[in-house]
Amino acid sequence: MRGVRNALSAGWRVLEAGGGALEAVEEAVVIMEDDETFDAGRGSFLNREGRVQMDALIMDGATLRAGGVGCVEHLRNPVRAARKILSESPHVYFVAEGAERFAEEHGIELCKNEDLVIPRELERLRDYQREAARQESTSGMTTGPAGVTQKDGKDLFAPEVSHDTVGAVALDRAGNIAAATSTGGTLNKAPGRLGDSSLIGCGCYADNLSAAVSTTGWGEPIMKLVLAKWTADRVSAGNLPEWAAQEAMNYLKQRLNGHGGIIVLNAQGQVGIAHNTPRMAWAFKTGKNEESGVNRGNSEMEP
Repeated sequence: MRGVRNALSAGWRVLEAGGGALEAVEEAVVIMEDDETFDAGRGSFLNREGRVQMDALIMDGATLRAGGVGCVEHLRNPVRAARKILSESPHVYFVAEGAERFAEEHGIELCKNEDLVIPRELERLRDYQREAARQESTSGMTTGPAGVTQKDGKDLFAPEVSHDTVGAVALDRAGNIAAATSTGGTLNKAPGRLGDSSLIGCGCYADNLSAAVSTTGWGEPIMKLVLAKWTADRVSAGNLPEWAAQEAMNYLKQRLNGHGGIIVLNAQGQVGIAHNTPRMAWAFKTGKNEESGVNRGNSEMEP
């Protein structure tokens, strides 16, 4: 909880000083990328080869401009590079070495990949791979792309284990909204795998005419449903963000048996928070109140 509260404070300071929503979500996400609790920046889940590979996207609801990076291995704060792409490139998306080269050319210092790896994640990967090897040697059990699975096909690591992707949405004094999402992806993922977080309309989306949205969870089902845009479209059709968030989680579960969480904000300052996992750390602040928690009910929030 401390991590999301710290991120909330960083974003709110920007807004309180008259800064824009885009800057606010960037600063909030940087705080969480720097917090080893989360699956973003230092402390991210490791891929199959024991390396950190990260993705991030930031999007401006006023202009629909966006910046994204994928499969980066030498950036402490991928969202910083995403913001540079949004602000200083005619392109939207850079991956791997090209993303890192762009970042370095625009004043962002690169780091060693091992600087992003922490002992907790090395141990987590070893445990996962050990269990995968045990299951593969046991008749009737397999290891699939979703992770270590039992005979009935259920993922042993989901939804009980948190994915811990980080995201933020914000509304500024000018009435503009923005969203940002950053992740290290899934545990033991194949090198080069991209999830939903850095893809426009999947794990992140922002449009002043609908909503700012950020998601967390198992990326493949979220991508297939283009879930962030699906949710924003429900808000555009006149639904409250809280309803749209709950419906998005229902849709994710019913259509593809997916699991995750979502935060939604419209240009009127109405908020939606929902998840179909046991827990999701969240926090929000308006001019009238502030709340945080690890479980979200169905109550509607007003600005």
